[in-house]
Amino acid sequence: MLAMEKDFDSKLRIEGNNNSSTNCPTVQRSKSFAFRAPQEHFSIQDFELGKIYGVGSYSKVVRAKKIDTGTVYALKIMDKKFITKENKTAYVKLERIVLDQLDHPGVVRLFFTFQDTFSLYMALESCEGGELFDQITSKGHLSEDEARFYTAEVVDALEYIHSMGLIHRDIKPENLLLTADGHIKIADFGSVKPMQDSRITVLPNAASDDKACTFVGTAAYVPPEVLNSSPATFGNDLWALGCTLYQMLSGTSPFKDTSEWLIFQRIIARDIRFPNYFSDAARDLIDRLLDVDPSRRPGAGPGGYAVLKMHHFFKGIDWKNIRGQTPPKLASEPMVQSGEGDDVHDSSWNPSHIGDISAKINDGNGGASSSEGSITRLASIDSFDSKWYCLNHFFCTVFYIIHFLLKKKIVE
Repeated sequence: MLAMEKDFDSKLRIEGNNNSSTNCPTVQRSKSFAFRAPQEHFSIQDFELGKIYGVGSYSKVVRAKKIDTGTVYALKIMDKKFITKENKTAYVKLERIVLDQLDHPGVVRLFFTFQDTFSLYMALESCEGGELFDQITSKGHLSEDEARFYTAEVVDALEYIHSMGLIHRDIKPENLLLTADGHIKIADFGSVKPMQDSRITVLPNAASDDKACTFVGTAAYVPPEVLNSSPATFGNDLWALGCTLYQMLSGTSPFKDTSEWLIFQRIIARDIRFPNYFSDAARDLIDRLLDVDPSRRPGAGPGGYAVLKMHHFFKGIDWKNIRGQTPPKLASEPMVQSGEGDDVHDSSWNPSHIGDISAKINDGNGGASSSEGSITRLASIDSFDSKWYCLNHFFCTVFYIIHFLLKKKIVE
């Protein structure tokens, strides 16, 4: 385990903080650079852990309060062994490097990182309003005014991300988080892809797939060009934005079906069914964002984001003061820090899934208790996700082959 820690340290050299903190850093390609978010020498014992925000293929995100300061973070906990086994080291480092350099009110902020024998930790901004997905689910669907506000804030953040030469590649309601007062922040940069002209400094050993055509993202939001193994473009995120706007207004994704196989068939066929209550403006914008040609999607063409922002769906949006506008009321009140304990009505994080040391957890009575003894690695859910990931890609491959053969037969 010590060798693995040294390996992680050697592959991602961290230097002291610097004073460079601009929205548009200069293009750099270097072996090391100074991070804005430092690597600290904390341990998991320094935090009181609360509810689980989410679970990924090799990570969990947990609400964590720093005991000495009372500051609440969204703590992303990543399993070192799983990352190494699944060759995800470059992706993890890339996410850390990208988050460190992004500086926009519509993007979650990385504050610091630390590690122990078994896990890597990223302390991220805690968005107490939850996921946009939860708002859609709670309300059934959003009003057009609510959808317009949220979509405008996503557009504002995406314009910044794309201006930095990055493709997010996993835009969906679950990755659009809400602050306590209801503003959108884009999260989860685990699938991010820097383009060749990216303004982000990338270390040589922290890069995702070279061809940018690896199948990543979530089935219901994947554009047709990705299913055809075409290289990723900014248009990929705009397709996902169209799917997300559709879901805000209807309560379900536009290509939803009973299996991924059928979802992919509907995406390829561009089988979109608009509810009657969609306004002409909303229908037109979604229709344009879901164009099969990524270069024709508003925001991706020659006119850039100006074309998208001028669409009549956004009538009334003050783009110069987008973050100063009043957000829609959340379906339920965001979690409030009581000062005596966190989320007493939520299930707490099980410390038996963390690292190699004990951790303080909420005891359900406003206090904290310490869990000692048998502490195991993050493994159970990740192992399942790994198998599902491989199975999913197997079926995707079969789908591509059959789709190709059918096209060939039709041509003949």
